[in-house]
Amino acid sequence: MTTTLSESELPGLTRVHRGKVRDVYALPGERLLMVATDRLSAFDVVLPDPIPGKGEILTRMSNFWFGQTAAICPNHLTGIDPVSVLPAGVDPALYRERSVVAMKLKALPVEAIARGYLIGSGWKEYQQKGSVSGVALPAGLRMADELPEPIFTPSTKAAVGEHDENVSFDHVVAAIGAELAEQVRAATLALYAHARRHAAARGILIAATKFEFGRDTDGTLRVMDEMLTPDSSRFWEASGWEPGKNPPSYDKQYVRDYLETLDWNKTAPGPRLPAEVIAGTRARYEEALRLLTA
Repeated sequence: MTTTLSESELPGLTRVHRGKVRDVYALPGERLLMVATDRLSAFDVVLPDPIPGKGEILTRMSNFWFGQTAAICPNHLTGIDPVSVLPAGVDPALYRERSVVAMKLKALPVEAIARGYLIGSGWKEYQQKGSVSGVALPAGLRMADELPEPIFTPSTKAAVGEHDENVSFDHVVAAIGAELAEQVRAATLALYAHARRHAAARGILIAATKFEFGRDTDGTLRVMDEMLTPDSSRFWEASGWEPGKNPPSYDKQYVRDYLETLDWNKTAPGPRLPAEVIAGTRARYEEALRLLTA
């Protein structure tokens, strides 16, 4: 059964954060209840129309990847059933498939991005500078070209309504220290390499993906929030990939492409989405889940 949830309501629990997609509540014992709503953001603006069931898809996919990669990098999951911590009177059907109980981590102030193909903001920066986040690339690359090897291209972690900006590795070193920055880069590229192999065998190219990391009370680096979802990644249909063109995708690029046709300045409030765009987005997310986790 698919549920629709734009904003969570959990009386008796303290909401400590409302992100673009996730609502986060404090739990006893340094734990958090993370609820993936059906909100959709594009160009860092939360749009007014939810995508029914999107939060359930994101949670199922993230949990799949967390399980697949725990030996590469530990994650924030506790294994506690989220239904067991819901306040009395709350319908568990609304939250069962879209929530996790997570460790309370000290989040790092950086978006950790791995790129294997040249697209999006990376393509725009390459055209201007011949590099992405300070990483020099060969001349003559085309849009959607595969890079000689995957690269780590971090960005700032902007507040809701503000825009992330690509930054250099030196910026990350200045923010969190050289040793931790090296750990984040290594973990990012290792997780991406694993996921890229898995996806390629199932007809999907992961052009780029974004991770978030935090440290627990012991200082252990853990991947957190979401992981390798259509919200945080560019999933391309391998059979439709052709350098020089924007490939067909299983992610929210479908929404971005629609928004680019509008007279909208990419600041809040965001425009309403037509029913066909909402349905098309959901269909692409469902297909990504089916192909990657079946």
